[in-house]
Amino acid sequence: MTSPVGVRRVVLSLGSNLGERMDNLQGAVDALFDPHGLTLVALSPVYETAPVGGPEQGSYLNAVVLADSALAPETLLERTQNVEEALHRVREERWGPRTLDVDIIAYGDEIRDDPALVLPHPRAHERAFVLRPWADVDSEAAIPGVGAVRTLIGDVADQKLRRRDDLVLRTPY
Repeated sequence: MTSPVGVRRVVLSLGSNLGERMDNLQGAVDALFDPHGLTLVALSPVYETAPVGGPEQGSYLNAVVLADSALAPETLLERTQNVEEALHRVREERWGPRTLDVDIIAYGDEIRDDPALVLPHPRAHERAFVLRPWADVDSEAAIPGVGAVRTLIGDVADQKLRRRDDLVLRTPY
């Protein structure tokens, strides 16, 4: 999949395991695409997944969003954090339960190691809840500097996830 000139294809991962999980994911999609700068390309199926790392907690609902972005990476990060805050995300414990988590997985082919924003996401290749839904919406996807998503899925085959075809995210338009 290609993006228009001057626009970058971005991959966002959404997750929720507190409150009305599906409402949280839908609220994130709606809020991310309400202002200008992002154009929705694809919404993945929703997956239910066991938590990875962190304390004992309930299962997550996860999805991946592909979008074309005219926003700078820092502006996109600010938007994702504002959406998390609007949906009552509290950052008390690393990898702890949350109403919403929105991660920037990839921003075009950009690779950066900045304390505020590492691109691509440094643990994306280790997370079935990122790789599987991403592959569902882009069979040719690759993590810049790491490899093809379809190949990386084999490395996380032991992580439990279940596609929830009974739960469908709606496009915000």
